[in-house]
Amino acid sequence: MSSDSPTSGFLAFVGAGPGDPNLLTLRAAELLAKADAVALDEELFGSFLRHCREGVEIASGDLVKRAKAGQFVVRLCEGDPMLFSSIARSIEEEVAACAAAEVDFEIVPGVPPATAVLTYAGIPPAADVPEFRIVDAAHEQDWAAHAACQGTLVIYNGLAGAVAIGKALVAGGKPDSTPVAVSSGGTTTEQYTVVSTLARLQADIKHAGFTEPALIVVGDAVGQRDKLSWFETKPLFGWRVLVPRTKEQSERLSEQLTSYGAVPEEVPTISVEPPRTPQQMDRAIKGLVTGRYEWVAFTSSNAVKAVREKFEEYGLDARAFAGLKVAAVGDATARALVEFGVKPDLLPSGEQSSEGLVAEWPPYDSMLDPINRVLLPRADISTDTLVAGLTELGWECDDVTAYRTVRAAPPPAPTREAIKGGGFDAVLFTSSSTVRNLVGIAGKPHNVTVIAVIGPQTAKTAEEFGLRVDVMADRPSASALAAALAAYGAKQRQAALAAGDSPRRPSQNRRGARRRAK
Repeated sequence: MSSDSPTSGFLAFVGAGPGDPNLLTLRAAELLAKADAVALDEELFGSFLRHCREGVEIASGDLVKRAKAGQFVVRLCEGDPMLFSSIARSIEEEVAACAAAEVDFEIVPGVPPATAVLTYAGIPPAADVPEFRIVDAAHEQDWAAHAACQGTLVIYNGLAGAVAIGKALVAGGKPDSTPVAVSSGGTTTEQYTVVSTLARLQADIKHAGFTEPALIVVGDAVGQRDKLSWFETKPLFGWRVLVPRTKEQSERLSEQLTSYGAVPEEVPTISVEPPRTPQQMDRAIKGLVTGRYEWVAFTSSNAVKAVREKFEEYGLDARAFAGLKVAAVGDATARALVEFGVKPDLLPSGEQSSEGLVAEWPPYDSMLDPINRVLLPRADISTDTLVAGLTELGWECDDVTAYRTVRAAPPPAPTREAIKGGGFDAVLFTSSSTVRNLVGIAGKPHNVTVIAVIGPQTAKTAEEFGLRVDVMADRPSASALAAALAAYGAKQRQAALAAGDSPRRPSQNRRGARRRAK
């Protein structure tokens, strides 16, 4: 039995899928959002807690007892809880306990590894074959009986006995030329697949370094991998990329990197703090409201945040910008303004920088512009480029310190060790200050780490610190920088394949890194 609005507690057994958080079902996400307590393997599914409300309890022990006491409890299960699940028997027992305790329950299917892992590996589970057979090696002894499978044979929990299973299939009449694939870490950026045949299986997986959970796939469908592989062939697949910005600043950049197959990790290098003396900003906000300015120019989303906070302090909102012209230096700043309720009047169509803004800024015209002042709420370390350019165009600038940037605290020890020891495959530097601050709080990146910079000035700073610059964006934007790194990764991958080698991440080239067989 089940209920959408239980009155005396509720227990849901929810399939989490094979590993990729994006494969969680809508029903699963809905139940997690309602949960008072969640039982899960945090190492495998800790990221799924983002669907839960703040303060959700991590549960263990007697879940039925919790539900009986009135809690809404979710047990998150790997894959599909009712399809070759290692905890299916346990669920049956808990369901019986729910019935005895008169606790409502629900079982939510999840995306099964048998189909998802194959699809992520570019192997069609059941295309143009009469049979799709799944076998759990933990409960199977007679492998010769499966030699007659006329389609795709998927084997769970068979890694330890893979060679013996292959030999048994051949002994049962399966041609030793039958294609075989072994894939571990399925649907995650740790996914790794080796293609072989029953005859060569032992030699090909001997040094592959596979770990459970893994799937063995036997059948002609494996031959489709060359054409259909889309996940492991992403240009930055599995690359651990350091993004020296805060999570808020790098959200879109991290999403873009993830789309290329990378694993972004944000490390803040600066901390934003209010000005030491607030009077200058107070006067600027008063002048903005009383009509002192013709333009307000925002050069960062932090500047927008600082002005917004001042507005809230004075009980103002976006309506105070009525009659003002507003400029934004780039897309991220423009988005912050739009979220505030302000649509920028000027946004550079070319280079998104102070130079790009000046290049498109109209000159002051006393006939058209009743006021010749521009408000520039900026960081305490801003350059003079914008002020000089606007002054040359005839404008008077009030360059106001809206916030201070200070060096952030050092990242945790494991992150520092990964930076210096080559644990990261690449680092993205979006400004000279990110170079200086990252080296200051965490040390220099290892020489195997790919250094990607947003422009010539950042490249110069990186080189001054003894870093080799490998990638430079073709225009000064974080999006262009991520795209340039992806192009670099794709080129490295193609070069390895052309040379007959398996593509390797930069971190795998450092001394002592685990080497996987081709």
